[in-house]
Amino acid sequence: MSVFKDKTLLITGGTGSFGNAVLNRFLRTDIGEIRIFSRDEKKQDDMRHDFQARMPEVAGKIKFYIGDVRNRSTLHYAMQGVDYVFHAAALKQVPSCEFFPMEAVKTNVIGTDNTLDAAIEAGVKCVICLSTDKAAYPINAMGITKAIEEKVAIAKSRYSGETKICCTRYGNVMCSRGSVIPLWIDQIRKGNPITLTEPKMTRFIMSLEEAVDLVLFAFENGQNGDILVQKAPACTIGTQAEAVCELFGGDKSQIKVIGIRHGEKMYETLLTKEEAAKAVDMGNFYRVPADNRDLNYDKYFKEGDAKRATIDEFNSDNTRRLNLEETKAKIASLEYIQNELNGVPNIVK
Repeated sequence: MSVFKDKTLLITGGTGSFGNAVLNRFLRTDIGEIRIFSRDEKKQDDMRHDFQARMPEVAGKIKFYIGDVRNRSTLHYAMQGVDYVFHAAALKQVPSCEFFPMEAVKTNVIGTDNTLDAAIEAGVKCVICLSTDKAAYPINAMGITKAIEEKVAIAKSRYSGETKICCTRYGNVMCSRGSVIPLWIDQIRKGNPITLTEPKMTRFIMSLEEAVDLVLFAFENGQNGDILVQKAPACTIGTQAEAVCELFGGDKSQIKVIGIRHGEKMYETLLTKEEAAKAVDMGNFYRVPADNRDLNYDKYFKEGDAKRATIDEFNSDNTRRLNLEETKAKIASLEYIQNELNGVPNIVK
């Protein structure tokens, strides 16, 4: 018997890559109901037909709710009777958020505030908010709004009552919607050189299954207001591109470097130096406890933290770096890649 037995789980932005991964993981378990909350009826219809075809015996556990995290009233309706929430709804593409930053604010910040208010009012037991490495030392609109999302979640946790609120922060999820590997595969198959921004750029890499594992770890082990981080490995973008070329017969000598795009960094950070000073090492994960200081600032002018001067941040340049063979093995292990290699059609969700 699991903690999800007969419980109701709601996933905001549930038609995306993460929502599909959760359904694949949980639908055949003893969970009672999974609610998919999103604003795109076409994606909901596609998801409904997909799971009715693949898992007809349990597809009835999925319930679909049309709504938008920007609209608080639609959340209140969907949240009734919900035990747990995975908040995945977000604008995630760096370029689009750069051009339309207020749209990112409306979804990533206001949408999170609406989701948490609705969950607290409905008596939800636990909410896990999905964040990103771009929220640590952010330089682009997407990262800044996700950083504010984390601050909103931590602030709400101070008066959330019986509702536990945690955040998870992770790096690039390979083969998720909008990620670069499906683009490279398409370029190779069309006989074009694959394009990358900067070969020396490093990024954390993880699979969708590992993203779900992190959320479940936060659900089971996080305390109210925590940020949970997985100790993910990283590789250079150049190594990742070479690995895809070797797997799919691309010409590594024809890789085209297009330069760093607006809003991108050479490396990403999962734990800032300030967070690392108070993080709790939990084996494969770090737990960053909430800053629960009150508004009485006087004592903080007199009491500092000498430890912070000796601790480094945790970023994609100082984590474990995968070589070409390790990167190729990690990419090849993905179901998406196995389907592509075996000629099975994939839908990037």
